[in-house]
Amino acid sequence: MDTANLSLPEYYINRELSRLAFNVRVLHQSKDTNVPLLERLKFLCICSTNQDELFEIRVSNMQQRLEVSPAPFGPDNMTPAEVLKQISSQTHELVTEQYRILNDDLIPALADEGISFVRRYDWSEEQRAWLENYFRTEIVPVLTPTTLDSTRPIPRILNKSLNFIVSLRGRDAFGRNVRRAIVQAPRSLPRLIQLPPELGDTGDSDFVFLSSVIHAFVDELFTGLSIDGCYQFRVTRNSELYVDNEEVGDLMRALEGELFESRYGAAVRLEIAHDCTDDLCDFLLDHFKLTNDDLYRVEGPVNLNRLMAAYDMVDRVDLKDPPYTPGVPSQLVKANPFDAISKGDILLHHPFDSFGPVMEFVYRAANDPSVVAIKQTLYRTTPDSPLAESLVSAAKAGKEVTVMIELRARFDEAANIELANKLQEAGAHVVYGIVGHKTHCKMLLVVRRENGQLKRYVHVSTGNYHPGTSRVYTDYGLFSANEDLGHDIHEVFMQITSLTKTARLKRIYQSPFSLHKKLLKLIRREAATASAGGTGHIIAKINALVEPEIIRALYEASRAGVIIDLIVRGICCLRPGIPGISDNIRVRSIVGRFLEHDRCYYFHNSGDEQVFCASADWMDRNFFSRIEIMYPIDDKKIKRRLLRNLDRYLADNTNAWELSADGSYELLEPDEGEAPSCAQISLLEEYAETS
Repeated sequence: MDTANLSLPEYYINRELSRLAFNVRVLHQSKDTNVPLLERLKFLCICSTNQDELFEIRVSNMQQRLEVSPAPFGPDNMTPAEVLKQISSQTHELVTEQYRILNDDLIPALADEGISFVRRYDWSEEQRAWLENYFRTEIVPVLTPTTLDSTRPIPRILNKSLNFIVSLRGRDAFGRNVRRAIVQAPRSLPRLIQLPPELGDTGDSDFVFLSSVIHAFVDELFTGLSIDGCYQFRVTRNSELYVDNEEVGDLMRALEGELFESRYGAAVRLEIAHDCTDDLCDFLLDHFKLTNDDLYRVEGPVNLNRLMAAYDMVDRVDLKDPPYTPGVPSQLVKANPFDAISKGDILLHHPFDSFGPVMEFVYRAANDPSVVAIKQTLYRTTPDSPLAESLVSAAKAGKEVTVMIELRARFDEAANIELANKLQEAGAHVVYGIVGHKTHCKMLLVVRRENGQLKRYVHVSTGNYHPGTSRVYTDYGLFSANEDLGHDIHEVFMQITSLTKTARLKRIYQSPFSLHKKLLKLIRREAATASAGGTGHIIAKINALVEPEIIRALYEASRAGVIIDLIVRGICCLRPGIPGISDNIRVRSIVGRFLEHDRCYYFHNSGDEQVFCASADWMDRNFFSRIEIMYPIDDKKIKRRLLRNLDRYLADNTNAWELSADGSYELLEPDEGEAPSCAQISLLEEYAETS
């Protein structure tokens, strides 16, 4: 095989543009008429939330990079300015499409179903009277309108908050000319106001936007002045938390300070009503130090995510995904979990399997007098979850409870600080992580005294210990009493708490030490097999593929003849289908009812097939700056089940998007005469039959 330079920039897709492409796939769900109507509205909201995160984290980081150096960076060799320009161009197109879908598709379709968003120019006299009273009694008492002049600049604008800029004429109470004012809408106010059933056009599902109510009655806030215009706007700010790990003495205290300051970080985007005058737009852009590329004119509410309230308030099962009841593996039904796990490994596949057995396992451990210790990592959960309550109970009962809480889990920092305080007050040993490395692995270890000896039980997972997300994220969780696996999990916990080197691990591979090297070895073994005339096959189901050395190894394997099937939900920097480079690589993304989140890797291994599950995606951060684990699946029945699931996703022709060499995605459809296949529906049907 001839040599090739696999580091050429044209072989790589920019990660930020790949992230944007994922959001386009999410937005497509909102216009897919095969998706229930309220679910389409939900996908529109999710798209908006994803865009917020893109600007808060990725765009802000890119702007900071540009300030430091304009030079190209990354394997695609794009400059920060080039990336920002393309993000702006593509995002403006995306935003235009978002509001077109809202105004032309979803609002009319919802109205046909008796769910109306009543615009202020359509209010009846009765509705207007009721809303005016609502404005005076429920809204005005919490508003603080602020006129602007040389001594009263624009007040601090909270990240992603709803605000109004008002154009005024006249003199204030002190005889001074007034031109502009700002009205901030506190987050305590609902962004959707539900009209009483007797006033609704269609019944009890008629809503009015808070922005419409403030706009309609804003003149009452400025008595004696004339209103020339009132326009809603929203500012998105840099929300990346910066904590100097080398200097900070108290991580929790530092993060608490950063959480407050992040609400007022540097502005990165201005969203404003589409009809706002140019002079007011320029005024705001100048104040927030933004350019026209950062300006997004929107025809509708500036924060589409707040429409999620309608999804929650409207009780229409016919317009939502069919309800389902997660199952429980037969081994755990009416069984002591320790007895069941002792008989063999048990796999949970969420959300098709209930998260209940995990919470039951911790509850039993907390209340079992034979259990002497519980150790767990928590990346994202809720302070009031049953799982957290069980850990508190165990600590209060005198058991050795060690909880590794990652305080720096993005956007969950405040909840994790609250949980850490709660556990510490109960007497648990709480560890905050390792300097420079986020603890992202999902591990639970229970030590139980049985027949005079200590026995370890473990639960390892691809997803977080979060009861809420377990209903909407696909993840694998494995219960095991395997001695070697228990030994390894114990060693990793010891490393996290003591910061000492682990003994040689027997079953698992860990970032930042052995995981990256092991994956390269597994990929290269398949390449060597194919080069020798054997069969090489790799399947990987991950959320993101970014790390250049892994991509180069996959290119090398493809050139050697290895068949590579990648199921990558979000970011993918690899280009499949490049002649002579990645001819044997297929990349698909599944976007459907559930968020695909599990990480599962398959290697043919000359017929002695190997399957691994992991907490890690194939990104630089997962390999080099996080604590992650990968573990083999040896139970033959579980392995067959995982392979069958991978085959389902590779056969999906309804929710699958295929990536082309040019970086574009195409939604797959059944060929003529081919039956539709949807992996998520297939899994729901299978679990319904067995539960």
